Amino acid sequence: MSDVILANLKNRLEQSIEVVKKDLSSVRTGRAKPSIVEEVKVEAYGTYMSLRELATISAPDPSLITISPWDKSLVGAVAAGVNKAGLNLNAVVDGDVIKIAIPALTQERREELVKLVHQKIESGKVMIRQIRTEIKEEIEAQKGESGISEDSIKSWLESMQKSVDATIVKVEEVGRDKEKELMTL
Repeated sequence: MSDVILANLKNRLEQSIEVVKKDLSSVRTGRAKPSIVEEVKVEAYGTYMSLRELATISAPDPSLITISPWDKSLVGAVAAGVNKAGLNLNAVVDGDVIKIAIPALTQERREELVKLVHQKIESGKVMIRQIRTEIKEEIEAQKGESGISEDSIKSWLESMQKSVDATIVKVEEVGRDKEKELMTL
C-alpha cells in the first residue's frame, strides 16, 4: 500500500515542478522566445485556437519573433489576436509574416519580474506543501491496519519528507535560473 502512496507522491511532485516551469515560462525575459506567444488565442475557422496550432513561430534573433501562419488568409486575425492578448506586444504584418519586436527590459522592470518569479516560486511551494499534507493524511490513515507497524509509518513519513524537500530544492533552482536569465542583459 505504501508503494502506491509514495508513487502517487512522486508523480504529483513531478507534476508540480512542471506546473511551476510552465508558469515561469510566461514571465517575459526581454529575449524573444516563441513560448511568449504560442498560447495566444486567435479567432480562426469560427472558433478560438492557440497560435501554435495555426502557425510556425520562430525567434530569428533575441529581439524579434516571427509568426508565419500556415493559412495565409489568417495573417490579419493572428496579428489582431497577438495585439489583443494583453502581452504589451505590437504585431506588425509584413506580407505573409507577422513580426513582433521585443523591447529590451529596463532594470526597474527586471526587478519587478524577479519579484513576480519569487511569487510564482512561493505558489509552487504552497502547492507542494498541500500535496505533502494530503499524502501525510493517507499514510497516517494506515495506522492500525493489520501488518503495518508504527516504524513502517514513520519510515514512510520520512521518505515522503525527503521527496518533498528535494522537490522544493528543484523548484528553487528553477526560480534561481529564471532570475539569472532575467537579470542577464
